[in-house]
Amino acid sequence: MTETKTILSGMRPSGMLHLGNYLGALQNWVQLQEDYRCFFFIADWHALTTDYEDPGDIHGNSREMLIDWLSAGLDPERVVIFRQSDVMEHAELYLLFSMITPISWLERCPTFKEQIRELEGRELHTHGFLGYPLLQSADILIYKADMVPVGEDQAPHIELTREVARRFNHLYRPVFPEPETKLHTYPLVPGTDGRKMSKSYDNYIRLSEDPAEINSKVRMMVTDPNRVRKNDPGDPEVCTVYTFHRAFNPEELPRIEDACRNAGMGCVECKNNLSSRLEEFVQPIYEKRQELQQRSAYLDEVLEHGASQASKVAASTLAEVRESMGV
Repeated sequence: MTETKTILSGMRPSGMLHLGNYLGALQNWVQLQEDYRCFFFIADWHALTTDYEDPGDIHGNSREMLIDWLSAGLDPERVVIFRQSDVMEHAELYLLFSMITPISWLERCPTFKEQIRELEGRELHTHGFLGYPLLQSADILIYKADMVPVGEDQAPHIELTREVARRFNHLYRPVFPEPETKLHTYPLVPGTDGRKMSKSYDNYIRLSEDPAEINSKVRMMVTDPNRVRKNDPGDPEVCTVYTFHRAFNPEELPRIEDACRNAGMGCVECKNNLSSRLEEFVQPIYEKRQELQQRSAYLDEVLEHGASQASKVAASTLAEVRESMGV
């Protein structure tokens, strides 16, 4: 009998999720829960690595994100959902790993220098920011995860985790598996203005958007700038609306592409088509969210139950680590 493999992944709590978050991770998680033993956590400590000066409402944002997870189809009866700070073993394993991890391993992480550049103006030369990939390693290895679903940009962090596991196993005794990187490829959806979808740009469509608001946001989307009149042929490859059709309306894509290139459909009609499809997509998520917002006690139970399940596994792993290191 084949043993069920373990998956671990998490998200920083940024509040209500948008469609880019769904395609980038959450959609994949919902599918993975069918075949794997899954641990999904709200990475509230990680939120402090870049936003420690202005953390905002981490507790409230965590709750909003949990509601989106459940609304989109994560089932707490099948997966373990918890908040990182509710399982203190993560912090202890991070501390113990810090004793054996060379600083050079952390400094060479490509995301370290990239985020220093991208977040210019913030003071990020902190121990926590340098060490956050190691905290990720602790998050993963405390559950002896076999695989970690990530985008390509996070793959170096999983390689660091494999190195940490190898070093620990070599120095002491074999405790940790070397987790595999489970790359998730997904269609990149831009924001309504053609830039990266981001809350900071205010160009996003929430996963649980009020269907009545979708039409107004789609109307703002950037289309082919060279298509001035309806009877001008268009180039769908430079059209934001077409990119959304590719992600959320694949069945009609050949017809839409042909109609665009041959001026058989105007941009207004194309946007109306997309609005209808997105409204249909978010409607059940929106309705589920409205229900869950009224069930505060249930949300507390989900996190408490998840933390209890996660803590049992984490405590068992940490007991092995302490014994191996003689502490």
